Amino acid sequence: MSNPNTPGSTQNSTTAPTGQVDVRGPRFAAWITTAVLALVLIIATFSVPAATVLLALQAVVFALGAAYGPRRSPYGRLFATFVAPKIGPAPEVEPVAPLRFAQLVGLVFAVIGVLGYAAGNSVIGAVFAGFALFAAFLNAAFGICLGCKIYPLVSRLKTAPTNPHPTA
Repeated sequence: MSNPNTPGSTQNSTTAPTGQVDVRGPRFAAWITTAVLALVLIIATFSVPAATVLLALQAVVFALGAAYGPRRSPYGRLFATFVAPKIGPAPEVEPVAPLRFAQLVGLVFAVIGVLGYAAGNSVIGAVFAGFALFAAFLNAAFGICLGCKIYPLVSRLKTAPTNPHPTA
């Protein structure tokens, strides 16, 4: 993590340099995600169709975060518009790529949960909504982004050279 207040930083009081985001933004988004996913599990006890719709909406939020990054996701826009101007400069920034990957992981969990609920299997719906809730809560409460922790492993696999004829 780099400090935005160091000389040569291209960051103004509320934005991070390209490819970096204020660490508080993803945590803010994780708190909203935690609330939405907890609500999904509560609503599912009364109305599986309503829980399915809410989880599908959260899946859309995850998809936008994965596709466009945290700054252009709905929760990121809320942070940038209403929170960041009031709390001052970013004390720390973090790279965008692991955050996008984490949103992709959340999307996978949410889509499986939606499919489970839609297929009439409330257990699968709840388990995968619960997985996403656990990951969101870890990030919100403790700053531990599971998707971000997995990202270096996956990126190494993606860029690993494939040589069918290794030399001895």
